[in-house]
Amino acid sequence: MQQTIERIDRLMAPMLNDEQASELHTVLVACLTEKGGNPRGPETMTECIDLFLAAKKLEGCSERSLRYYATTLSRFATEISKPAHDITTDDIRDYLTRYSRDGRVGKTTIDNIRRVISSCFSWLEEEDYIYKSPVRRIKKIRTSRTLKPVYSDESLEQLRDSCKETRDLAMIDLLTSTGIRVGELVQLNRRDIDFDARECVVHGKGDKERRVYFDARAKTHLLVYLEQRMDDEPALFVSLQRPFNRLEISGVEARLRKLGKVSGVKHVHPHKFRRTLATKAIDKGMPIEQVQVLLGHSKIDTTLCYAQVDQSNVKRSHRKFIS
Repeated sequence: MQQTIERIDRLMAPMLNDEQASELHTVLVACLTEKGGNPRGPETMTECIDLFLAAKKLEGCSERSLRYYATTLSRFATEISKPAHDITTDDIRDYLTRYSRDGRVGKTTIDNIRRVISSCFSWLEEEDYIYKSPVRRIKKIRTSRTLKPVYSDESLEQLRDSCKETRDLAMIDLLTSTGIRVGELVQLNRRDIDFDARECVVHGKGDKERRVYFDARAKTHLLVYLEQRMDDEPALFVSLQRPFNRLEISGVEARLRKLGKVSGVKHVHPHKFRRTLATKAIDKGMPIEQVQVLLGHSKIDTTLCYAQVDQSNVKRSHRKFIS
């Protein structure tokens, strides 16, 4: 019976819009199955979300991403108040439009919400809980691409000079030379560091393991910092006060903000080190594919978003190859 319904759906799809196709599917199910309604699976959007999140967790999605998915989708389900198989493209467009009317929400945020909703409905379609995702016809929301600032060599030296603790100096040098995420930094343990090879293993998004490399300056300051440590905590970076707990993401962010204030460097945050490394690597001729591996990106488009080409290099290349 399910195959018959799917065959009719496919044959009628070219002649119907999303709302009409959804209505036809509902009628076919009601007439051709004993139960009526959806032939299998969850009835409410909340049940669909729970199943989707369980699947993402099984795929290795990070807890941070799962929380973002859950918050975004729960708000959507509360506002729409319809079963998943009754939600139309217009429902989602109206929701995104209402959300965007809040002046504090930018286009990038709205597109992120669209992507999360699309991911959920695409999964529901793949699992045959719905006939067709209503997000298919909603295109990516165009956003203005602004050049995000990176640290200059002078700014990095100012930050280093403001460090009164060896830990902070080692932390800045490691972020600068590896370009690792702040979440990867706080997960590092002492045993993960290979000082002879000047490299370490980090666990990125989806718990994917990769090898990154640091310079001689980072090695020197890390060794000094670890020699000064009087605790047995396996974590590479710990708090300055007893009981010397593993440093958390919020702790790193707060410390860098403080160093920025002391040094006079504006907008200091961990991710800026990552963007700086990508930009410098590409400016100096490192192949984009190698930068992608270094940063742990699954898609090269993500790497291109991080990397900004120095305009002076473009000018020199123009004179060399074109003028």
